[in-house]
Amino acid sequence: MPLCLLSTRPPSSLTLITCHASPGSLRTHPSPPSTSSLSLPPTPPPSLTCALHCPHFQSCSGCTHEFNLHRPIIVDEATDFFNTLGVSDFTFDTCRLWEWRCRAKLAVRGSAESPLIGLYQEGTHNVVDIPQCKAHHPNINAAVELLRRGITELNVEPYDEDQGTGKVQVSLVWNSRNESSPNSEKLNALANFLWRNGGPKSNVHLIHSVWANFQTSTNNIIFGNRWRHLLGERDFWEHVGGIDIALAPSSFGQANTRAFDILLRKLQKYVPFGASVADLSVKCIEINKESKLSFEKTADRLPKIVDSSISWHHADASKEPLSWMVGSDVIVVDPPRKGLDTSLVDALQNIKSVKHKAKSSSESPHEVKDEKRPWILRAREDSVQIGSKTTSVDSQALPETLIYISCGWESFKEDCKLLLSSKAWHLEKAHGYNFFPGTQSIEVLAVFKRGQGGLKKKKLGKKKKKRL
Repeated sequence: MPLCLLSTRPPSSLTLITCHASPGSLRTHPSPPSTSSLSLPPTPPPSLTCALHCPHFQSCSGCTHEFNLHRPIIVDEATDFFNTLGVSDFTFDTCRLWEWRCRAKLAVRGSAESPLIGLYQEGTHNVVDIPQCKAHHPNINAAVELLRRGITELNVEPYDEDQGTGKVQVSLVWNSRNESSPNSEKLNALANFLWRNGGPKSNVHLIHSVWANFQTSTNNIIFGNRWRHLLGERDFWEHVGGIDIALAPSSFGQANTRAFDILLRKLQKYVPFGASVADLSVKCIEINKESKLSFEKTADRLPKIVDSSISWHHADASKEPLSWMVGSDVIVVDPPRKGLDTSLVDALQNIKSVKHKAKSSSESPHEVKDEKRPWILRAREDSVQIGSKTTSVDSQALPETLIYISCGWESFKEDCKLLLSSKAWHLEKAHGYNFFPGTQSIEVLAVFKRGQGGLKKKKLGKKKKKRL
């Protein structure tokens, strides 16, 4: 079932809508051809069978390339880059080339009689209506059409930048402090319209739930701190990496969940059975405090065969990152497009020099005694511990494996060069994923191992003759 989060800010003024759709709710119809596990090289010839065929391509800024969706040009650069670093078996996987986007943030403009719902035209604030977007999950397009009807029938006036009537951002984001605002009747009317026409009792069940977020700030921060569940189920679930994941409306989630699932299953192969893992991004060390409830709900659904200790900490892993690394065999990092924080890069570069210090130090992020660092203390207060097994407090081992998930190619190249220049790490494997067909974007899964690495020299010698 799809989750559609619709948002409004200022008095009766709609600006942006966010839709989440579950991949499992795809309609039953013939799917366009898709390719997977492309081993590089050679380069496939251009083919119209992998073209976008979208009526909005010329005006919409969402997609930048119309042909060869299965292999963006940046893949050739990535192949050459990894070749120079000794990784000759770089692979590139692409999943669904159309209808892959399960999350969309769309601006709303125009008028109540004729609303425009789509993306900005490149270099402008002119909204391009994209009702037939080929990247969108079909139910997102259907939910957008339902919203369009609701705006017209309820006379909800879209945001007008020239007149400054206000902003609307994601998820029925309303420009007030709470649900008691003078315009709350419009909020509830729009939510009820969507539920009546797209909820479980409608002819087509499109809407999973409707939430409201209250935001009075005029800056570019989409969500305020106050949320209200209006209609539908509270919990939205995705099945990725072999487990069910709970997502709150404020949670970050990958737009291309199928491609993300492929990446996660590949990642699992590089984590040894029984290894202690510190994930510094999603993070189990997580800077977003809103993810705590989602973590707890997800942990409750873990299969019984998962017999291990899993913890969640509300903290900024860029502050003394070594304190989170100690005791871990594997680190998983998944930074934003800007790449890793400088402090984390420095810690990874100098991991050999801190090894002795870590062993001789009596401090550990898990110890309570004499701990005075405020960010560690706060992380403990907000932490969640799942499972009965615990890591030994005197474990001073440092990670031997670093798994880097990157959504920013340029920043990844810089981070990769810095890590390798320290000679503390070597690159062992690299895989690319087509998370955003129609763009020059590539998601990278890179596996680094401690030490300089290098090819093992084969011992040469004469073969002994077998005795007759």
